[in-house]
Amino acid sequence: MLRNLTVILAGVVICSGTILSAQEGKLVYPKTRTVKQVDDFHGTAVADPYRWLENDVRTDKEVADWVSAQNKVTFSYLESIPQRETIRERMTELWNYEKIGTPFRRGGRYYYFRNDGLQNQSVLWMQETLESEASVLLDPNSWSEDGTVALAGTAFSPDGRYLAYGVQQAGSDWRTWNVMEISSGRVLDDQIEWVKFSGAEWSADGEGFFYARYPQPDDDAAFQSLNANMKVYYHRAGTAQRDDVLVYERPDNPDWGFQLDVSDDGHYLVITVWLGTDDRYRIVVKDLREPYGLPREIIANFDHEYSFIESDGDVLYFKTSLEAANRRVIAIDLGNPAQENWKEIIPESENALRSVGLVGNLFVCEYLKDARTQIRLFQTDGTFVREVEFPGIGSASGFSGKRSDTETFYSFSSFALPATIYRYNMITGESREYRRSEVKFNPDDYETSQVFYPSKDGTRIPMFLCHRKGLKLDGTNPTLLYGYGGFNIPITPSFSVSRLTWMEMGGVLAVANLRGGGEYGEAWHKAGTKNRKQNVFDDFIAAAEWLIEKRYTASEKLAIQGRSNGGLLVGACLAQRPDLYGACLPAVGVMDMLRFHRFTAGRFWTDDYGCADNPEEFAALVKYSPCHNLKEGVTYPPTLVTTADTDDRVVPGHSFKFAARLQACHGGEAPVLIRIETSAGHGAGKPTAKIIEEATDELAFVARSLKMK
Repeated sequence: MLRNLTVILAGVVICSGTILSAQEGKLVYPKTRTVKQVDDFHGTAVADPYRWLENDVRTDKEVADWVSAQNKVTFSYLESIPQRETIRERMTELWNYEKIGTPFRRGGRYYYFRNDGLQNQSVLWMQETLESEASVLLDPNSWSEDGTVALAGTAFSPDGRYLAYGVQQAGSDWRTWNVMEISSGRVLDDQIEWVKFSGAEWSADGEGFFYARYPQPDDDAAFQSLNANMKVYYHRAGTAQRDDVLVYERPDNPDWGFQLDVSDDGHYLVITVWLGTDDRYRIVVKDLREPYGLPREIIANFDHEYSFIESDGDVLYFKTSLEAANRRVIAIDLGNPAQENWKEIIPESENALRSVGLVGNLFVCEYLKDARTQIRLFQTDGTFVREVEFPGIGSASGFSGKRSDTETFYSFSSFALPATIYRYNMITGESREYRRSEVKFNPDDYETSQVFYPSKDGTRIPMFLCHRKGLKLDGTNPTLLYGYGGFNIPITPSFSVSRLTWMEMGGVLAVANLRGGGEYGEAWHKAGTKNRKQNVFDDFIAAAEWLIEKRYTASEKLAIQGRSNGGLLVGACLAQRPDLYGACLPAVGVMDMLRFHRFTAGRFWTDDYGCADNPEEFAALVKYSPCHNLKEGVTYPPTLVTTADTDDRVVPGHSFKFAARLQACHGGEAPVLIRIETSAGHGAGKPTAKIIEEATDELAFVARSLKMK
């Protein structure tokens, strides 16, 4: 049958043997074995010669040996870069400043996270009042010597007696939840295992919490098998997990997942049912005042977003996309839940509504205005109250609290402005500086601007630029272009020590707000999904061309960077326009677009990408899948692929296969390497030491590739 089919072999070619690359001596890449694996996709045969690299590096010795051999070559190269140690020293110096998280109030006490500078994990501190002495409640740095065990979620009981907290090991998405008695610091024997993509929500009496979990996987499949059959349970503090009460399940729909919220008054458990990454939800409500009452489905389709905000008696408030691509706020009375009885509270705006909270009896609405944070406050009847003023281009976060609170806290930062925390009076609207980060640099030496450029089809795309003042537009500036463009996630201005280090080195930072993201609402998001995903790559390529045209930089001075979906972005753009860049940094990327849905959380991403099981979507995916569009003999730019052995979000096999194929097909002399971190995952919970090491290696690689002094 296959003899009559079109055969796609990694973009027409499979190469093997030893590949040499010259740069102050020749690099010899490890030989990578190929297999005769061919799959039939709707009458098209697709070869997958590196299928064996999908195997779990923790259990497959051949994969582990390949990883070791690749790392040996990569680190030998990185260690030879003259600037590497200088970059590491300066980045470490800059990183060594006190970092205070936004304070929040729970159960009558104040809490905040603090890192004294170079601690691997931030520490959770507690104080009775803002004026009283603070004490350590949880220090994750004591949980492991290398900092690879992290705190991954907290939930405080309403009475302030207990803290439920999640523990993450080696960067995995799996969480184990424990319970602490706050006043004594005693950790109970409770251990809630096999939790993923779920927090904990306490009942009003403070005796226990709701959570969602998956069944225990087979021992050899914990980090690669598909996640299915999530169930909702209630756990009473001080008891064993085997005694937990099953609250809700849908065995008829094993792909469904559940997000949980308990209303502030403790009356309702709101179960938000999700299917993938799109904001399209069903809503199930359980009245907790009726112990034997069954959960009640009030929204029974996946047509729109319904994100629970809070309750007011029997009225539930939701942020929704129903008849509002940019989102609006509605009220549903559980006594009359039919759609014709729903009431609009805050109408749709010209700007995208990203989140809503109910604090101080006011709706705190976060909008994006050209990818900048805008906070607007409304009364519960929808009357506009005021807008929070910020000191420039940047991002704000925080604004948490309860309906009865009279104050909240928020943090504001930008590319060259470290986080400053403000205490905000919900009654008067006054912001007072509470804490300011002191980093060893002068923010006034840098400037941030926003520009707009045309994409291939004429769409107007925003991009932030940040660099030292007095930049000369002579086409010689080393430039780092970052992008994401997916899953309705906006990329907004934020402070980063690694980016600051880059700008201190004389580099320009460019951050493009591509279609597929959440910067301009649902239409912007959908314009970069499924069969329109090429728009995202066109937007990024157009950003590179604009930077060159406007003489900010030149191809040989331009590096591109992205993580996760952004790693896919860099991989696809590298394959499509290898002539355009001087260096590429694809991190933890989705590189095999024909098989991503077969591992862990990959099936959720079909909302954005489509699925190769669908003939039309396969036709689009195979055209840009990085693993399938590298061609023999092409000179590819210097590339450093990065991933981690415990990444169970985007399994490392994606990066393994891409790096093997890139090394095999590369016809030039520039280095194409892969750096595989150990005891780390997709990014969450990564210790400071590992973050600094990886960022140092990336900047050193770029500095050498762009011939920076």
